[in-house]
Amino acid sequence: MTTPVVILCGGQGTRMGDMLNKKELIDIGGRPLLWHVLRIFSAHGHNRFVLALGHLGDQVRRYFLEYEAMSRDVTLQLGHPENKDGRSPLTFGDQLDHPAWEVTLVDTGLATEKGSRIGRLAPYLATADRFFVAYGEAVANIDLSALLAFHLAHGKLATVTGIQVNFQYGVIEADDDNAVTGFAEKPLLPYLINGGFMIFERAVLDLLTADLENLDLERTILPQLAAQNELQLYRHTGYWQSMKTLNDARKLQMDWQEKRPWLIW
Repeated sequence: MTTPVVILCGGQGTRMGDMLNKKELIDIGGRPLLWHVLRIFSAHGHNRFVLALGHLGDQVRRYFLEYEAMSRDVTLQLGHPENKDGRSPLTFGDQLDHPAWEVTLVDTGLATEKGSRIGRLAPYLATADRFFVAYGEAVANIDLSALLAFHLAHGKLATVTGIQVNFQYGVIEADDDNAVTGFAEKPLLPYLINGGFMIFERAVLDLLTADLENLDLERTILPQLAAQNELQLYRHTGYWQSMKTLNDARKLQMDWQEKRPWLIW
């Protein structure tokens, strides 16, 4: 059975500025960033998606409701009496360049915290032994099969993927006498961040459904799992990039144009 994938895409994206369009739908190489996230999972055989919608969720709904017609060749039967000759008004042409997807779109509220958003998806996850959780704004060349194998091997309730990122500025190196000894351009920071690409066992749903409004994933659920020794770290050392700002969007567009670093399909 395929492992379902929860995609968090309900936030307001305040660091992107005053935007009228959903940031997960920003075009990267002819497809929305959100499509790239789904395609990464699909490349590893995970084709069942449950999307937690919120702010500008109507735009995400519209994208997927129009997905077939906007992604494939279409022949329209126009001017024919409806159903008289048995023709379908729409005939789709070429196949899509990915396996069949099942996409469930769920309104989880405008200001709901991430943990509560996942909790509101419980009816769509109740039959799964475990499920992925990812952010709709981050892509990586991560080996999801290795991540899943790692999770199953350690036997804990949850796994989080750790990413080491670069500092956004160049730094000055100096000795104790303040003599400059060198410069380092955007060095790697000495700690890890949560890059998404998490896996939760079904038992975690009990924690996630305790409060369906104000349950924070990073400040409450993950620390609680860590305190219970039920959270394990998976280290990803390859490419990873999220879209938090307009500069991030430009970097993603440039990276895709130049080297397509997360293209694993």
